[in-house]
Amino acid sequence: MRTLLNILVKELLQLARDPRILPILFVAPVVQLTILGYAATTDLRRVELAVCDLDRTALSRDLVRRFTDSSYFRQVAALDDQRAIDRWLDSGRARIALTIPAGFADSREAGATAEVQLVADGSDAMSGTLGLSYAYGVIQEMAETEALRSPVELRPKVLYNPDLVSRNFMVPGVLAMILMIMTMMLSSMALVRETELGTMEQLLVTPLKPGAIIVGKLVPYALVGTVEIATALPVVLFWFDVPLRGSLAALALLTVPFMLCTLGLGLLVSTLTRTQQQAMMIATFVFMLPQIYLSGFVFPIQNMPKVFQVVTYAVPLRYYVQVLRGVFLKGVGLDVLWPQGLAMLALGIAILTLARIRFRQRIG
Repeated sequence: MRTLLNILVKELLQLARDPRILPILFVAPVVQLTILGYAATTDLRRVELAVCDLDRTALSRDLVRRFTDSSYFRQVAALDDQRAIDRWLDSGRARIALTIPAGFADSREAGATAEVQLVADGSDAMSGTLGLSYAYGVIQEMAETEALRSPVELRPKVLYNPDLVSRNFMVPGVLAMILMIMTMMLSSMALVRETELGTMEQLLVTPLKPGAIIVGKLVPYALVGTVEIATALPVVLFWFDVPLRGSLAALALLTVPFMLCTLGLGLLVSTLTRTQQQAMMIATFVFMLPQIYLSGFVFPIQNMPKVFQVVTYAVPLRYYVQVLRGVFLKGVGLDVLWPQGLAMLALGIAILTLARIRFRQRIG
């Protein structure tokens, strides 16, 4: 028992002497719980709504008001042409599109059934399903408050994922998450492995410049990520039967800036740590899990508090999930997804620049 007690004391003292591990053990769980507590909600509020009112009457405006006055919808566009709906749904700026046809008021005043169309973005099955159910709720509430008027019939239509199969929008997100985890985890141990093996000094005395060392460290892991994507795509397409409606070339091109971000984050972690254990823990708890929570992969971003919604713009996984769902389900290309690609490129350059500065400080 005395020997066992000595071992326990020795491990606790060794743990206490590592100033980099202690914040991860005691601060990271509180931060994770705070983020997850605010982000982890499947209730959908303030769904982005595009309205195409072709009737332009008091009754049609009253119907739009009933949607926007509820806590479920937020109007983001007033369209004059139904053909513009696809652009708003393709880009993700709107999740639901309400079309009120011409003659809506005349039908109601004549006592006939008045039809309206609701088009939902099925690339996110959760938002599509809940959005449609909320719309039915608005129509039902209107029917109860206006019992003497003619009924309004809702004609739903789901784009991109008509059957609202959750697998079709979850699997591309899982693919993005796997690529992030593998490339970030491998690159996060790139420099600390050299330190632990005692070969860092040998590497630094070579005529290579710090930038060349960084490139030499990251390119192999970029190739690993490329192979992962190549081997995972057949599983996504043929085993899970997820449709690929877009271009493989666009997918490959937009994957490059995402890997710049993940490899850069891994390298940054590697410059902040001394052991592979520290690198794995910081990469997982500080960078990976928050990205998963805040990317919109599992929990809708529009449900999060405003401060977290702002933070999501600095999350590379947010943009890549949008890219994958856009290419796989919507069939869109660079003409629609270029903002996501540009955002990932900017983040990747900033992260790699910061990692290079940290690497220079470390070897200096």
